[in-house]
Amino acid sequence: MLGRNAGGLFWLFRFMERAENTARLIDAGFRLSLARPDDGQGDWESILKTTSSLQSYLELHDEVESNAAVNFLLRDKNNPSSVMSVMSSARDNARMVRTALTQEVWEAVNDGWLTVKDLLSRAVRPADLLAALSTIRQQSAIVRAALHGTMLRNDIYDFCRLGTYLERADNTARIVDVKYYVLLPSVSHVGSVLDNAQWESILRSASASRSFRWLNGGDINPRTVAEFLILDRQLPRSLAFSTAKLSTNLEYLVEQYGERVPSADLARGYDVRLRAMSIEDIFENGLHEFIQGFIQDINTLGNQVEQDFRFYG
Repeated sequence: MLGRNAGGLFWLFRFMERAENTARLIDAGFRLSLARPDDGQGDWESILKTTSSLQSYLELHDEVESNAAVNFLLRDKNNPSSVMSVMSSARDNARMVRTALTQEVWEAVNDGWLTVKDLLSRAVRPADLLAALSTIRQQSAIVRAALHGTMLRNDIYDFCRLGTYLERADNTARIVDVKYYVLLPSVSHVGSVLDNAQWESILRSASASRSFRWLNGGDINPRTVAEFLILDRQLPRSLAFSTAKLSTNLEYLVEQYGERVPSADLARGYDVRLRAMSIEDIFENGLHEFIQGFIQDINTLGNQVEQDFRFYG
């Protein structure tokens, strides 16, 4: 496959995943802010930081305020990571690689863009926000379902999955890191009702709240939540699950192309390392340090994939 087409598929599904992740983060922030007397300013700051858009937001606004933050994250054209921006980029990439997609996948992406464009053509009222976020998540799910249900399991499919899992791993890692250094305002809050509500918001933003309770009951604490989001190999959004999928799809590409590439060895190394880790190891060496290293590793892997398969060559 031409590198340009591989890159188009890869970024199509990175952007679709990013739109869904942003919608989930807004959902978590909005639910937390409802219980805050201060409009949940700290929660919105954490979400802006998670999406790496706090600085660009502050260049346009004097303070963090819920309505402005939601508008910036959903539909501001000055924010390249807004839902509107990334859905537009996803559609552009889909159009570029349209002949590599089934009709069902193309229509799902195109219909999703048209739906979101209409939905976000005006500021979303607080009363309508949760419904709007649900619609955004559904559009991403429809595209993913079309991919799984209609695409051959070939190199096209593998590049799509690489984009999904690289974006997902990066997002979950940032969520965990922000919990420790932004969401939790003081050591005195650890174990409090406030702390538990924040952990609940993190689980919700990772689509992991109900799954966590199936496995852990009501025992919400830093260790069990961090272990679930980092090391659980059954959770589709955990770091371990995403890393394993990245390794698997790269191995498929190695097999199809008959050439060993550095990115496959990188992914395999990350997967092996996570399999050997315990949550005690991670906490002992520093959760923040582990997450920062993981984010750097994921970015390195993404850059190596682009080089190995000559996305821009």
